[in-house]
Amino acid sequence: MDEQRGSGRRASGSLERAVLEVLANAPVPLTVPEVRDALSVGLAYTTVQTALVRLHAKGVLARERSGRSFAYRPVETQETMQVGAAARRMRKILDSGGDRRGVLARFVADLSPQDEALLANLLAATEPEDG
Repeated sequence: MDEQRGSGRRASGSLERAVLEVLANAPVPLTVPEVRDALSVGLAYTTVQTALVRLHAKGVLARERSGRSFAYRPVETQETMQVGAAARRMRKILDSGGDRRGVLARFVADLSPQDEALLANLLAATEPEDG
């Protein structure tokens, strides 16, 4: 628990990931107390509520009325969220100002032949048509 208090933004990111994991594995939307109870660490109600409100504001969660409060659910499936997170990590690395060519070359070099063919097909499908 002390780790989360002392590390600021990093703790917030890990809390958001933990909250998303709880919600992604839930069969129905969950309220703040239900999310808090599902997390393995003892967090304040307001801490969990803040994480849920922020994720809703980012468009990651949908919410619906549940009594006087809200129940939350992910907008996307867990698989779709993982795909988006991987794409954002890659974009962040590319935008960091480093060697874009080197990063992309290493990425492509590490692909299996099947993934390389898939990437080539995706790139061909997104190329603008001449004409």
